[in-house]
Amino acid sequence: MLGEGPVWDAAHHTILWVDIMGCAIHALDMKSHALRSISTPSMIGSFALCTDGNVLAAIQEGFVFINKNTGEINAIGNPEKQLKGNRFNDGKTDPAGRFWAGSMSLSGEKGTGNLYMVDKQLNIKKQVENVSISNGLCWSLDQRFFYYIDTPTMEVVRFDYDNATGEISNKTTVITIPAKEGYPDGMTIDSEGMLWIAHWEGWQVARWDPSTGNKIDSIHLPVSLVTSICFGGENMDDMFITSARVGLTDEQLAEEPLAGSSFIISNTGFKGFTFPAFNLSQQ
Repeated sequence: MLGEGPVWDAAHHTILWVDIMGCAIHALDMKSHALRSISTPSMIGSFALCTDGNVLAAIQEGFVFINKNTGEINAIGNPEKQLKGNRFNDGKTDPAGRFWAGSMSLSGEKGTGNLYMVDKQLNIKKQVENVSISNGLCWSLDQRFFYYIDTPTMEVVRFDYDNATGEISNKTTVITIPAKEGYPDGMTIDSEGMLWIAHWEGWQVARWDPSTGNKIDSIHLPVSLVTSICFGGENMDDMFITSARVGLTDEQLAEEPLAGSSFIISNTGFKGFTFPAFNLSQQ
């Protein structure tokens, strides 16, 4: 219904992603083509692989560890337990192995979401507040900047980033998305420092230059609600792209029967990176 958050597990040659409304993490072994799913007790927005082989996830009840084999849940903390109308959305690990994930209103209320960081000691810190739909996030290749999307703003903003502490400052807008392109959703970065953005209602993933704000490439998809993207594969030049079908009418679904599918585009000519595992070494 609502695919999101693809993560490439290079060690096991597996692509994982979530179905937010289906309350599940899916894992597809790209060698055997075996697909397995891990059910979650509620809507899951995003997750990270951990250095012990399990998963740190942002679900309706907050941040939790999930045992990949048994599905057992161990709670970390819920910074939004008072905000019953919110759910978690996109998330990712930073270069130091901390997990960042943001929230949004279930009813579309503006400004009720926040972006949080979970550090190695499992402290949860609010990093950005008054967010409407917390979405794409990634870090520059030199680890100097943090890029972030609050979808309704139609912008990508950049913060100065301190990799030693995770602190961010000096917010500035680097890309403004024209309405005709669709809403900016999930995001990743390639080996040349260009940002790849999934465009909700835009039928595409597009490549943007954060130094100029210009769109420089795009890949058209057979679905309108494109949600997120990551690189993976043997040479890190395959793209894994998620999409959604939630809210589409019968007529729209007839026009785009693959809505809600996840896609693989092989040998793209671009290369990306795996996300660091959540670092459990200091616990």
